[in-house]
Amino acid sequence: MDNSLRELYQEVILDHSRHPRHSGVLANATHKADGYNPLCGDRVTVYLALDEAGKVADIKFQGKGCAISQASASLMTDLLLGRSKEDAEKLMQGFLHLVKGEDAAGLSADDREILDVMSGLSEFPMRVKCATLAWHTFKSAVEGGEAAKTE
Repeated sequence: MDNSLRELYQEVILDHSRHPRHSGVLANATHKADGYNPLCGDRVTVYLALDEAGKVADIKFQGKGCAISQASASLMTDLLLGRSKEDAEKLMQGFLHLVKGEDAAGLSADDREILDVMSGLSEFPMRVKCATLAWHTFKSAVEGGEAAKTE
């Protein structure tokens, strides 16, 4: 990855961290889960409302943690809004492969373009847990769990 692209990706991550999208409590949430990364102390709560068809009608998060965890949660909420549970699962699997440096061929070109900002994390395995915390917490919420950890 060249330096100009790396700098652009860093700016996107900082923007999502400083100005998170869909941040706050969702009053009409049908699902909720708390996530915790015991290695660094990152915490996130994901609230979502699924409609009768199983699509994410609304989603919000609250959290405290590093720029990576907060930016990832912000990106996740942007991408999952309006998607079915099945599409959300495919997106999550693609994202997990991407941040681990594995083949993320399951991601659409549009999703890949947005999530590529996190692709450099594969060089920093300890940071992968920061990036995946919100995604694991979303999955736990959808499955009816109340908590998720990234151990």
